[in-house]
Amino acid sequence: MSRPSLPLAAAPESICILRLSAVGDICHTLPVVRALQDHWPETKLTWVIGRLEYGLVGDIPGIEFLVFDKAQGWRAYAALRHALRGRRFDVLLHMQMSLRASLASLMIPARLRMGFPRPYAKDLQWLFTHCAAAVPKRPHVMDSLLAFAATLGVPTASPRWDIPLPEAARDFAAEHIPVDTPTLLISPCSSMAYRNWTIEGYAAVTDYAVEHHGMRVILSGGPSDFERQFAAAIAARARRPLFDLSGRTDLKQLAALIARARVVLAPDSGPAHLATAMGTPVIGLYAATNPERAGPWRDRGHVVSRYEEAVQARYGKMPAQLPWGIRVRDAGTMARIPADAVCAMLDRILREAPSS
Repeated sequence: MSRPSLPLAAAPESICILRLSAVGDICHTLPVVRALQDHWPETKLTWVIGRLEYGLVGDIPGIEFLVFDKAQGWRAYAALRHALRGRRFDVLLHMQMSLRASLASLMIPARLRMGFPRPYAKDLQWLFTHCAAAVPKRPHVMDSLLAFAATLGVPTASPRWDIPLPEAARDFAAEHIPVDTPTLLISPCSSMAYRNWTIEGYAAVTDYAVEHHGMRVILSGGPSDFERQFAAAIAARARRPLFDLSGRTDLKQLAALIARARVVLAPDSGPAHLATAMGTPVIGLYAATNPERAGPWRDRGHVVSRYEEAVQARYGKMPAQLPWGIRVRDAGTMARIPADAVCAMLDRILREAPSS
């Protein structure tokens, strides 16, 4: 049977989405899935996703989730192949550029296999696909993913997320963020340490939020020793009290906390993009990575960035003269961001939309 031409003339019977990780990119992928649901409600959707990330979106109705647990090694591929034995999708959206994901894609039979265009298809992803999404030049990550839906002929002008929050998660958030308590939620750590801001900076913003705006400050983070110690160091440095929930939340609880917070402060990390999904203003901290590519999608105007300065210092050129998304991993790069600039951005957000 021949491959269908693009854009599709009619709704396909089945689509498989391959996006395993990470949390931020799952938040970028979800509007694509929602657009498919809205435009083709009868199309059967299957999402191959990582184990951790499943905990955030796995209860969304109308989607079949297949969990790919990378910790299982080669057994994860065998399990995926077994789960899809005898099946064939009309379309596979291969939305992750990694060799692991591309090998997983070989377990997914599909008439049409769409990936990224060759200039962006890292790790030889283009070898595993039939065609490419019409990704715009120098795109934000989410725009590059929305291009998959647009290339199929699906409207993407009004992205939505609608992540379900169970009652238990809402109750957890309400316990820690009472009604009428303006709260700054700080998620200080990225999965990549070179993206992390300074302990001194976070402590200074904590004190400012409490002293100038009467805010409650909550620290969130994962259970790793590094994240717990980083949070403890912030708490020790700050003069004002804060609430440290590091290692004490799952993804649903974190999403519920973010939904109730007044503002989120984070580097280039999953919680920054989760804040976008939950509709909470986020101050993104960027110097090591490009906020135009990886900043909070709806809050790029609230980013505090020293990326251009860092790129010029490292490479002697402007970002526009270098490959899109180039990073600066040098020690001290994030320390270029001054605490007073972050405090000023907090002032601006609270002025723009004061809490009712």
